[in-house]
Amino acid sequence: MLQAMVQERRGSAPVGSAARLASLGLVALVLVCLLWELLLAPLRPGGSWLALKALPLALLVPSALRGTRRALQWLSLLLPFYVAEGAARGVTETGRHALVAWFAAAIALATFVAVLRWTRAGR
Repeated sequence: MLQAMVQERRGSAPVGSAARLASLGLVALVLVCLLWELLLAPLRPGGSWLALKALPLALLVPSALRGTRRALQWLSLLLPFYVAEGAARGVTETGRHALVAWFAAAIALATFVAVLRWTRAGR
């Protein structure tokens, strides 16, 4: 189903396993960011405004599923910030908060690697 959503078209990167992994990782990261700040380990009980950090990624989901190069460019710029945030909060927080932070950092890093592989395959 995901492969059907990721369409190859003029001006887009080739569709392959890296494209599917990047798209799946992006959707997973959006969900983890939302769950992280609303339910799993919010900064304040009841959720926090940090859940809005998922918004830039959520806006890129349709373009990434279509495989546009612009989405890949934006993702390659944004994802390192999500990796850094997850690692920083994973080191500084304890318990469940640290676990969720490291999980988000791992998803962001895997997605970043998939985006790089997807970009490289398009050359």
